[in-house]
Amino acid sequence: MLYLALMAVMAVFALRLFYVQIIRYGYYHAQALSDQQKEYEIPATRGIIEAHLGNSIVPIVLNQELYTLYADPTLIKDPAQDASNIAKVIGGSANTYKQLLLTKGTRYVILARQLTKSQSSQILGFKYPGIGTQGQDYRTYPDGSLASQTLGFVNASGQGEYGLEQALNTELSGTPGKLKAITDANGVPLAAVPGNIDRAPIPGDNIVTTLNMGIQAQMEQILQAEYKKTNSQGLSAIIMNPDNGQIDAMANYPTYNPANYSAVTNPMLFQNAAVDDPIEPGSTMKTLTTSAALNMGAIQPNESFYDPAHWVIDGFNITDIKQDGGARVQNIASILALSLNTGATWMLMQMSNPGGTTINGKGITAWHNYMVNHFRLGQLTGIQQGYESPGYVPPANLADPSIDLRYANTAFGQGVQITALQLATALSSVLNGGTYYQPTLVDETIKPDGTVVKFQPKVLERNVVKPNIGQELIPLMQNVVLAYLHGGFYFMNFPSNYLVGGKTGTAQVARPTGGYYSNIFNGTYIGFVGQKTPQYVIIVYNIKPNVPGYAGSLGGQPVFADLAHMLINEGYVTH
Repeated sequence: MLYLALMAVMAVFALRLFYVQIIRYGYYHAQALSDQQKEYEIPATRGIIEAHLGNSIVPIVLNQELYTLYADPTLIKDPAQDASNIAKVIGGSANTYKQLLLTKGTRYVILARQLTKSQSSQILGFKYPGIGTQGQDYRTYPDGSLASQTLGFVNASGQGEYGLEQALNTELSGTPGKLKAITDANGVPLAAVPGNIDRAPIPGDNIVTTLNMGIQAQMEQILQAEYKKTNSQGLSAIIMNPDNGQIDAMANYPTYNPANYSAVTNPMLFQNAAVDDPIEPGSTMKTLTTSAALNMGAIQPNESFYDPAHWVIDGFNITDIKQDGGARVQNIASILALSLNTGATWMLMQMSNPGGTTINGKGITAWHNYMVNHFRLGQLTGIQQGYESPGYVPPANLADPSIDLRYANTAFGQGVQITALQLATALSSVLNGGTYYQPTLVDETIKPDGTVVKFQPKVLERNVVKPNIGQELIPLMQNVVLAYLHGGFYFMNFPSNYLVGGKTGTAQVARPTGGYYSNIFNGTYIGFVGQKTPQYVIIVYNIKPNVPGYAGSLGGQPVFADLAHMLINEGYVTH
């Protein structure tokens, strides 16, 4: 019996040996080679980001090579001593380093990141077995916080987060290489030996943005000053070219420094609110309602109508935040100048039944079609930004018993959520004659081989409105500017040889539990500036400003005025 048992044990060992040496030879051979060879990824150089400054192109995001300190715990001889000397060079806790050096079950642990070249050289000079460093690019920002929420940042793992860095992470990252390095006696790979490179890394693309850093810097100064003046919860603004969708400046305040993103305690600061924080825009929406009604032929630009100063829709009263003279004859110009909610409701009535005073399914369906399919509200624009929001347009559910009221509200910018970018792009499509260009932040891409790929305007929608509608809307919006100037808003005084138009918006803020606050508003403003035609579209969102009057007039309009004056005074308005 003992003999049989012994033979059985020997058979088991023989089978195991056969399995290891024959069947699993390739696997264990590779494992054995890992003691002599290790494969490392060679990081690709991340593409830089540039912008316009006058006639020059300047870098706004660069790379700095710093070093990652790593260890192979299986090769560590004296973890306590190694940890102590590492701490003397780079700071930190020697005990923490020691515990990492004692890690079981792995051959690669990271001890520290972002070491300087001097620190790396000092640690490598110790010649500790199993401890090495690897160079890695880290982002630097010559202009500090400038355009930070539009740019985003790169995290410790080399991945783009937020803004351009996230949206264009693949293009900027390039393709990592592969290093198959013979290790020295200390277990550190001989990375400097050219023959050890299996595949060279391919650098990422360089991106030249559409941003004009002169405009961007002054915009941010204006936002900061107005934020403090109005004690608001946040400000966003965009300046864009309506003829091709290019963004000249985009900013929010408060902001942050992407070089110190890890110190930010409020992650909301990372968000580009201009593209990812939709709000009810208030009466700035009336520019689109007017455009739709004009395009349908439901109204005429010089048309007058009797305004009863209130409408009863689904049992609810629609009145005006600002009413001038009560019930009387009004016209299209006064709807915009006086910001009449009753006037916007009347326009929806005309879409339903010209000459009528009721809302029906025809008008609701038509207005929904314009919002979603013409102005592309409720969907992503595709701009190169992480976390863009589509906003919200209520469905045209004609079975909804409150649908008339719901859609009357959307006509003057309540009950619908729109980002600043969506509203600016939609109005641009009206002003430029009916072409909806995809908004963009990329002017050109420079490939690793030097090939330049120039931006080409991308059309997302044609025939948004007929070409004449923009020409009819422009004087109506100019009239709004003149009305405020004559009303004592002297900062709205612009030289007569410039084309300046706009529209205020004072939007009630919705309660989380339903309904609206009676004393909390967002201030919005949308407008344009140019000479013969609108050269720039400007939009401002001021979140809950603390102002003594209407939020749109005193929270949004002054920011627009400062931006428009800046563009004129600095010579940016040229046509």
